[in-house]
Amino acid sequence: MTDVPEIDLTDVAVLQDPFSAYTRAGAESPVARLVAPGFEFWAVLRHEEARAMLTDPRLETSESTFQQRPDVPADCLPYMRSMTEMNGAEHARLRRLVAPAFTPRKAAEFGPQIERIVEGLLDELPEHVAEDGTVDLLAHFARPLPIEVICEMVGIPVADRPRWREYGAAVAAGHGDAFAQAIPGIMDGAKAAVARAKSEPGADLLSDLARIQEEDGDRLGEGELIALVWQLVLGGQTPTNLIANAVVTLHAHPGQLAALRADPGLMPRAVEELIRWCGPQLLTFPRFTTEEIEIGGVPVPKGVPVVAAIPAANRDPRVIEEPDLFDIGREPSAHLGFAHGPHFCVGASPARVQTAIALGALLRRFPDLTLAEDPRHTPDPGTWRVLSLPVTLRPAG
Repeated sequence: MTDVPEIDLTDVAVLQDPFSAYTRAGAESPVARLVAPGFEFWAVLRHEEARAMLTDPRLETSESTFQQRPDVPADCLPYMRSMTEMNGAEHARLRRLVAPAFTPRKAAEFGPQIERIVEGLLDELPEHVAEDGTVDLLAHFARPLPIEVICEMVGIPVADRPRWREYGAAVAAGHGDAFAQAIPGIMDGAKAAVARAKSEPGADLLSDLARIQEEDGDRLGEGELIALVWQLVLGGQTPTNLIANAVVTLHAHPGQLAALRADPGLMPRAVEELIRWCGPQLLTFPRFTTEEIEIGGVPVPKGVPVVAAIPAANRDPRVIEEPDLFDIGREPSAHLGFAHGPHFCVGASPARVQTAIALGALLRRFPDLTLAEDPRHTPDPGTWRVLSLPVTLRPAG
């Protein structure tokens, strides 16, 4: 087998600082092997090669691990197959039907609803302050925000939303009794929301998608709309972790934080730089080679899983000038924080808008907010995320 770097995903040093581990390997080779007990991935480390891999039709995605998990109810499985797991014409059709609801314009139009949700959660923050004067910004702001936004987007009744917050937390955990119980609850709620969208269409996303019909009569089926709700809940973990990571990163760079406070107009660039610098997704969804291929001149066997190591690609000096400098004034870069190609994250625009509004309101309302302790990260080789985010609040005024 070709001599390429090997990265042990169980190595504490890799789990604590995957950014350095991947960029070091990327300086040595365009690809590396990621190993852990029971599996091995090939990872593409450089930007140009990663973009090429993510658009290469000789690699195909496969079903997610949900399909093999005993804690997932069998009757829910048909709704848990997302676009990420589809290829070719099947994926292109679904993407074409869904994409009109996730454009930058649509995301911007939804901004006022997001602002209302953000302000409501910030209003509640003082109620959650512990005896030591701290509040967990992850548990009480960053985590409930996306699920509240999703509920608003798909028309979940207000009375049901506290339960959906619990669902969101359970999905974020990814295992346990709460996770197993949340899935049928999400599916039942999604089915009811789809039925309302069809019988009493409103201004929500499901109603918009149920109305879309192409010239040939093709439209999203009921099951596809239910599956979309699940995909939104699953994808909601991205803004949760991005917002938390952003707070940590900005406080680690006080000059950049001060610049953003002084000029809120920098927020769009700041969000792009934060996605590049501390985006939560470390590895893309695996693609499997359908034949032997070469990546950066390195032979990769047929039938192996291949991922892009996003931190390495996003700090590739061949593409990013001064890649190890966190600069919110940077011209937006061609980062891979939302992947690339046919499987580019369909929720990228809503995630950007949500993150910008959340950070803007947080900085405005709590100008002296400080981290109460050094952040501790979950030992997750696929996602860069904090276990909790205790902060002290000092409201404006």
